[in-house]
Amino acid sequence: MTNSFSELALAEPLQRAVRAENYETPTPIQAQAIPHLLAGRDLLGIAQTGTGKTAAFALPILQRLGATRAQLPRGSARALILTPTRELALQIDASIRSYGRHLPLRSAVIFGGVGQQPQVAALARGVDILVATPGRLIDLMQQGHARLSAVSIFVLDEADRMLDMGFIADVKRVIAALPKERQTLLFSATMPPPIEKLARGILNNPVRVEVTPAATTVDSVVQRVYFVDAARKRVLLGELLKDNSIERALVFTRTKHGANRVTEQLARTGIQATAIHGNKSQSARQRALADFRDGRTRVLVATDIAARGIHVDEISHVINYELPNVPETYVHRIGRTARAGATGIALSLCDGSERPYLRDIEKLTGRALTVAEHQSIPSATAPPVVERAEGSRGERQPRRRFRPGRGHGGRARRNRW
Repeated sequence: MTNSFSELALAEPLQRAVRAENYETPTPIQAQAIPHLLAGRDLLGIAQTGTGKTAAFALPILQRLGATRAQLPRGSARALILTPTRELALQIDASIRSYGRHLPLRSAVIFGGVGQQPQVAALARGVDILVATPGRLIDLMQQGHARLSAVSIFVLDEADRMLDMGFIADVKRVIAALPKERQTLLFSATMPPPIEKLARGILNNPVRVEVTPAATTVDSVVQRVYFVDAARKRVLLGELLKDNSIERALVFTRTKHGANRVTEQLARTGIQATAIHGNKSQSARQRALADFRDGRTRVLVATDIAARGIHVDEISHVINYELPNVPETYVHRIGRTARAGATGIALSLCDGSERPYLRDIEKLTGRALTVAEHQSIPSATAPPVVERAEGSRGERQPRRRFRPGRGHGGRARRNRW
């Protein structure tokens, strides 16, 4: 295992940029992926958020493109990084600009929700690296402003989230417009069958780098579940957030309306929170994220789609106000804490209708969540509270099983909000 960035075969301008970022020891995915990517290999990377994969693909791309110069046609790019959300696109672009500060390379980022003219202007001369979300990229391709014929390196980031968000058809349209001869990198936190099929179709003899086994949770995250009536979740959340040890909390809801409602309810109890979701304007989302990252906002309430681009190292707690109805989403959510080597806490509020979701999560992750209690918020639907060790499959105390049928139609369809 590589113990230092200086041991990697990175060019001097990149080594300088890495030192300026105070990077010393590569993360596992960086140490394993960078040598293969510098050699031009295709790569399948299975890694959760917070493992350092942006640098793992950005540094080799910058080095390979920096070694040659090319006259680009109007609207063209030499490398394309496709990502599901505008927040993530902006963060990747910022990282590329930072790592490539000593190289004469141009980059641009395009995404929806804002006027396209500045993005069209940025593409006009051609760029070395283009970071894009699928919808806006296809719009600009159809208008003749973006051309992919010169792409020699293609990165598909957060592939499983592309699937969850219904972007796979758009991704396939983009791939169809790419040159057949190219280096392709696919990154995903989980590998559901549709993503495995997609990977087989676009990767050529890839190196597989699996830093964290698919669908497992971060070991440094303490995970607890509170059983509580749905009507009492609001009060319990307010009580939990009064704890000063919760320095920065990311609260998840399943819908945009739910995020707004929780934010308003917290405000009525004197807890300042900001909502972030797809109905917010780009400027409002960036402002909310900046306030959260800089500590001006302690609580951020988000939907899963909006939260995909939230990469903040100091999130102390993730709170699932509503459990996700897709168990893989739970893995993504709790991966927002315990980043950059820190520890974190994930708290889930589970009402009776969500018990099947909890069972699905525990089955997927292979560990039982510790049941916690909150004395001031009793719950009529909660089973007898029994603390059990995380991941214990040994002596487990019996708990009352939720029986679907009364007011519950079984497992819900995947929520597309």
